Amino acid sequence: MVNAVVVSGAFDDMRSRHIRLLHEASKRGPVHVHLWSDAAVREAAGAEPRFPQPEREYLVSAIRYVDRVTVTDRPEPDATGIGDAALAGFELPDLPAAPASRKTVVVTGCYDWFHSGHVAFFEEVSRIGELTVVVGHDATITLLKGPGHPMFPQAERAYMVAAIRFVSRVLISSGMGWLDAAPEIERIKPEIYAVNEDGDRPEKREFCATRGIEYRVLKRVPHAGLPRRESTRLRGF
Repeated sequence: MVNAVVVSGAFDDMRSRHIRLLHEASKRGPVHVHLWSDAAVREAAGAEPRFPQPEREYLVSAIRYVDRVTVTDRPEPDATGIGDAALAGFELPDLPAAPASRKTVVVTGCYDWFHSGHVAFFEEVSRIGELTVVVGHDATITLLKGPGHPMFPQAERAYMVAAIRFVSRVLISSGMGWLDAAPEIERIKPEIYAVNEDGDRPEKREFCATRGIEYRVLKRVPHAGLPRRESTRLRGF
């Protein structure tokens, strides 16, 4: 029997360094996260967590490298022995092959400030079919959103998306504008293209209509009991 690798932390405002730690830990055995409660965060940091415990727990539990999550009131120090050198780079993991019997569904987006709303969207879409996420490349995100965007480079954003267990494949777009993922969609030929209400665009509808792709617009609904999150509000611009 392989002993679990215990990783303890707040995992508040999840970033790539947190994912890299869990990724490296998973190479040593099943990962058991001791997630600090809000009280434990206050004790350790002297301030309220940015995101409440239920939201942090939902996000950590969605990471494919995590096998178990237990909430603790005791802020324990890191004892994994995984140094900073092991946490460099954002190479995409080998994701499990998708069953041929399920439909292929594609979603597109920036996924810059990654949050629980993204995870909830992936979870909902993954119930429709095997989920391919096409992450917008840096130049098109700057074009669409303006200076200062993206906050994180495309390789890092794709790495974050690939860490979510509801995702079956991750690609980086190679086109431009609202249809920057068109070359990737043409190649993978999905049955369904899903967007949330914010991502609904006439050109996307027309693109799908001319190719026989089902176009679905989903409501932006947070996971049960969690607040609605939007990257623009979190960034503040």
